[in-house]
Amino acid sequence: MLFVLILAGVLWGIGVALKAPVQARLYALGLLYVVVLAVQVALPAGHPLREATGASPALWLLLGGALVLVLAYRAVLQRLRGQAQALEAERVTTPDAGPFSDAELERYARHITLPDIGGGGQLALKRAGVLVVGAGGLGSPALLYLAAAGVGRIGVIDADTVSLSNLQRQVIHTDARIDMPKVFSAEAAVRALNPHVDLRPYNRALTEDIATGLIAEYDLVLDGTDSFAVRAMVNRAAVAAGRPVLAGAISAWEGQVTLYDPAGGAPCMACLFPEAPAPGLSATCAETGVIGALPGVVGSIMALEAVKEITGAGQGLRGRMLIFDGLHGESRLIAVQRRAECAVCGGL
Repeated sequence: MLFVLILAGVLWGIGVALKAPVQARLYALGLLYVVVLAVQVALPAGHPLREATGASPALWLLLGGALVLVLAYRAVLQRLRGQAQALEAERVTTPDAGPFSDAELERYARHITLPDIGGGGQLALKRAGVLVVGAGGLGSPALLYLAAAGVGRIGVIDADTVSLSNLQRQVIHTDARIDMPKVFSAEAAVRALNPHVDLRPYNRALTEDIATGLIAEYDLVLDGTDSFAVRAMVNRAAVAAGRPVLAGAISAWEGQVTLYDPAGGAPCMACLFPEAPAPGLSATCAETGVIGALPGVVGSIMALEAVKEITGAGQGLRGRMLIFDGLHGESRLIAVQRRAECAVCGGL
């Protein structure tokens, strides 16, 4: 039996070295199991090959049965998790996307009187769906202003909880909600601000297996995360789903905002940043510090650009990046372009 385990380890190591998918490596181990079981059944007792692979099929059958039970248990857990997530997302009834009530007309009167938005633009906001990735510094003002603007369906995904150090800049949360999951704290704030909005909290991390499907349910994504790996994953999923991404980033006194949209002629994130920055060149707010009002400025710009993108008002940041320097009170725009050889969107 030791011989078989060593062989299984060798097969797995070869798969890792070749960067084969985990599923392919599991298939290889499954094929090895079938071969060993066939040897145990087909060869007579005492045969050297049968002795080298465990001498009896009973042990292998028990091992196979145990593996089947484990896989069945995992399948049941995944099914229950999916049902729980579906219930979480559907806890709130989607508001009617039809004509406005009297209360809504009064609430959004300042928008409706703007020639660039008007009633048609406000209705577009009501019918739109925006996914906010991260309920932290950038997500806080963005969520509040999206809700105040009347975006009909807002999703927010974050696995973190509110901590005392967040409150210096994450204005959607309160001292009374410390230790509460951030998405539920954000939900409470949004509902208090605008009961006409369908806020859908996803209290979990955004992972590869759900990213594309979740993003495809919304019209626009706002990325307010501070991890390059998560940003890159959001970018890949958004490109696959054909959705634009309004991305904001902050550090110390500076921030930037742009709209990634290869389907609309703008670059994706990988066009501008094809590789992760070297260690120390892309520190988080916890490492470098951040002035408290900066996320409010940049997050509010993200919400403003989202409203413009949904309503078609003005000129957005498609193909342009806005860079804001809070320490010196300066801002500038730079042009950004797609790369034909981009590994993520080059094939579009």
